[in-house]
Formats: sequence, C-alpha cells, structure tokens
Amino acid sequence: MNAYSIVQHLHSGFRYIVLVLFIYTIIAALLGWFGKRPYTNGNRLTNLFAMISAHTQLLIGIALYFLSPLVQFAGSTMKDPVLRYYTVEHQVIMLIALVLITIGHSKSKKALSAEAKHKTIALFYGIALLIIIGALVHGKISVL
Repeated sequence: MNAYSIVQHLHSGFRYIVLVLFIYTIIAALLGWFGKRPYTNGNRLTNLFAMISAHTQLLIGIALYFLSPLVQFAGSTMKDPVLRYYTVEHQVIMLIALVLITIGHSKSKKALSAEAKHKTIALFYGIALLIIIGALVHGKISVL
C-alpha cells in the first residue's frame, strides 16, 4: 500500500464521519429552530465539530490531490469528464460548500437569539450538505 492509497482510503472513510456529523447538526438545528429551544453549549460544540470535520476532510483531500497520479495528466484534464471531475469540479464544489459552512458557523456565533443561531446553522449547513450530496451524485454519474 502506497501513500496515495492510504490517503484515498482515509478520505473515503472520513466522509461518513462528516456526513453523520452534518446530518445530526442539521437535525438538531431544525429542532431547535422550529421547537424554539435554547441554544446550548452542546449545540455550539456540535456545530463546531461538524465544521472542523469538513475542514479536516478538505486537508485530507488536498493531500490526496497532490499524491494523485491524476495530477500528471493536467494537459488533457478538461477533455476527459472523469479527470475533469476529480481534478477540477470536485474541488471547486466542495470549496464552495466549505465556504458556506464557515460563513454559517461565523454568522451563528454573532446571532443574538437562539432561534437565529439555530436557523443560521440549519440553512447554511443544510445548503452546503445539499451541494456536497449533489456533487457526489454528479461524480458518480460522471464516472459511469
């Protein structure tokens, strides 16, 4: 097993941790928002850990990109839909989602009411999760 293979497995496996954290965080935010629940330290930590997991996944993905044998085919990347997805589209889409996550976390910290904090997390993290799932589905279709 080489470094690329190890990092690829780490990136593939860690996505499930990210996914579970985001689903839990979004559900908790929706329940807090619509149930008019207080914003607790547990909510804050869950939001923070979800954001940290997404940033960690980004760092693993960057390492994977530079270890990847796909980087060597930079000249023909845009002509091949599979190469284009893995070397360009995936990174750009995930970076957009990560920016939304970071903005949502920052805005929720600045919000004054519990309802506004829950609503901000639910909306920003929810949109980011939809973008991530859409990108992954698009990637599966591109590979076929």
